[in-house]
Amino acid sequence: MSNVVVVGSQWGDEGKGKIVDWLSEKADVVARFQGGHNAGHTLVVNNITYKLKLLPSGIVRKNKISIIGNGVVIDPWALLDEIKQVKKLGIKITNKNLYIAENATLILPQHKELDGIREDVKNIDKIGTTRRGIGPAYEDKVGRRAIRVMDLANKKNLSKRIDMMLFHHNSIRKSLGKSKINKRKLINDLTKISSKILKYAKPVWKKLEEFKKKKKIILFEGAQGVLLDVDHGTYPFVTSSNTVAGEASAGTGCGPNTINYILGIVKAYTTRVGEGSFPTELKNEIGNKIGRRGKEFGTVTNRKRRCGWFDAVLVKQSCAISGINGIALTKIDVLDEFKNLYICVAYRLNGKKIDYFPSSLHDQIRVQPIYKRFDGWLKNTKGIKKWKNLPKNAKKYINFIKNYCGVKMSSISTSPKREDTILLENPFK
Repeated sequence: MSNVVVVGSQWGDEGKGKIVDWLSEKADVVARFQGGHNAGHTLVVNNITYKLKLLPSGIVRKNKISIIGNGVVIDPWALLDEIKQVKKLGIKITNKNLYIAENATLILPQHKELDGIREDVKNIDKIGTTRRGIGPAYEDKVGRRAIRVMDLANKKNLSKRIDMMLFHHNSIRKSLGKSKINKRKLINDLTKISSKILKYAKPVWKKLEEFKKKKKIILFEGAQGVLLDVDHGTYPFVTSSNTVAGEASAGTGCGPNTINYILGIVKAYTTRVGEGSFPTELKNEIGNKIGRRGKEFGTVTNRKRRCGWFDAVLVKQSCAISGINGIALTKIDVLDEFKNLYICVAYRLNGKKIDYFPSSLHDQIRVQPIYKRFDGWLKNTKGIKKWKNLPKNAKKYINFIKNYCGVKMSSISTSPKREDTILLENPFK
């Protein structure tokens, strides 16, 4: 049986929740490997809706181990609140089914405040962050001044670590006309919750090695999408972590040979939240119709998503960068009522045709999509569970995506319900 990595292959919001939910039922261990509580997964299990932000999707199932890896930045108060909310829905969470990497970085109040200050500065391009402190926490991590889960275990050491952090943050705050951070209050606030967090803390890399030896099936769960990767995405309008499949290894502490299959979640059209380039965006009634039919509002922020035609160039690029083995295509039913559909197959830049998305922001803004037109199917696909029952034109649309991107089609989702899925290839085999 295979260990599987799940990554969003567009700008996030591809419908990972449903797919990861289905996969988590088959897995023994589910591990989050990057991001923070800025990305949400909505799961519906036995008619109960769970909105998860930090907790891995496996937490809602019995006899599963859920892991928050070292690549995740953790707001401890947000995590404890999420645990509380999930427990109210009847889910039992203990240190037997939830492990937190002891070397994971914490998001602190000053990170969230700094995030908001930056977004509110006038005359500077906004990134469109969720203002949850994700970016500033990652900055402290790579700046080697972060507070990590393990630091909560020793108050004296914690005080020294906070001094290092405040030397940096208070300098920034002073230049922005903000008051200094109250060190005593910060330490007291962390001390109050330290035992609640530390009871889940473990050397996650070691636990994963044990699971590998026991032949346990591991599902690695990513957040956001490949196009928001800090290196390979639409920089600077990206998240602050690596969202590509390779981060599953670094973000949990297991070797690349642990991974057997990489599943890319792809929406049948394209959406984006926040700022940044979007070549196929539809700023018209067609885009609005896609948004209405697809219920395109963020799980975490409730922000309206920008909508556009399917961009095959971007998805093919994501497949190459993440080494994707198969695509899980979602929301095909959203396109049921469109007479004409379009897929971007190349760009035009400076009068030349190119088959990739450039790294330069200057070029990203200027590329013009080159489309291939498809006849719509104008038939209901919602709830279809077999390939043979899809309309002919829907099959043509899907097959083109598969062939253009050069990867297998693993599954096709025909509604938000987990049972409404056409399974073409099982990632675990």
